[in-house]
Amino acid sequence: MPDLADILNAQQKLEGVASRTPLLSFPSLNEQLGGQVFFKAECLQRKGAFKFRGAYNALCNLSEAERAGGVVACSSGNHAQGVAEAARLFGVDAAIVMPQDAPSVKVEGTKAAGAEVIFYDRYSEDREAIARALCEERGACFIHPFNDPNIMAGQGTLALEISEDLISMDLVPDKVLVPVSGGGLAAGVSVAIHGSFPDCKIIACEPVGHDDLAASLEVGQPVETENTRDGDEPSLCDALLAPQPGNLTFEVLKDHVSSVATANNNDVLQAMAFAMKQMHLIVEPGGAIGLAALLSGAVQLDGGVAVVILSGGNADPELLQKVLRL
Repeated sequence: MPDLADILNAQQKLEGVASRTPLLSFPSLNEQLGGQVFFKAECLQRKGAFKFRGAYNALCNLSEAERAGGVVACSSGNHAQGVAEAARLFGVDAAIVMPQDAPSVKVEGTKAAGAEVIFYDRYSEDREAIARALCEERGACFIHPFNDPNIMAGQGTLALEISEDLISMDLVPDKVLVPVSGGGLAAGVSVAIHGSFPDCKIIACEPVGHDDLAASLEVGQPVETENTRDGDEPSLCDALLAPQPGNLTFEVLKDHVSSVATANNNDVLQAMAFAMKQMHLIVEPGGAIGLAALLSGAVQLDGGVAVVILSGGNADPELLQKVLRL
């Protein structure tokens, strides 16, 4: 499992490559919510999401011989773009297995970084099996989207930045709200935050109908959720639809996560609209789920200090047009 030293090592590798994204606060929102809330704007990260951090760190930890065979990943979009961009920087080939219904902006961003895109049906095919078959056929390395210590360590670097910024303001966070799918981001963030603030509560945020971490924590092992829909509709949070936590990420999360909050599609749309109109930020559905949990009342500030991770900003233009009309 990654420890704080691994995350610090990843931070050194990412220096000058990944963006140090801002930690933002909005006085009017603090007054509205009854506390002090900060937003880690990873929607402003290279390729529009935190995923670049983990992908670049993972490629850094491959040998030259391993990189020479190229890399393969599977992703609905943000990990795809992160791996594609990291591979471009290293000058290696990348093939990404993406669902047919992936947002077009994420497909285009992956191709723009020079990666080959291979589509699959998320409802009838196993993306990881396809990706691993490609690795065997091509002699490539598989870059897992979350169940990899180097991925977790890379994602945790954003929490080191959060900690450094809060310490510079003499603030101690009571809560950190982090989106969770397979758990790579939440695992890295948990380890890094608890390295500086051991009493801080880590609140994992999941879409309604896909709260597999909550179910896994209840039984003490990773389990797959049966319902992956929000009422009659699929979840808008395409970035948060891994069927269950990874076995490695779960080992970290079970010791660090205090609670799980959920948000539905309407909550997420309202949060995206708020981010666009009040914060002047474009945040994709999965990236907005922590803000949605706050605005909907699923998480209360109770006069304390909270940090919300806005994990990505790669939303399709068609969805953004709908959000603007809210």
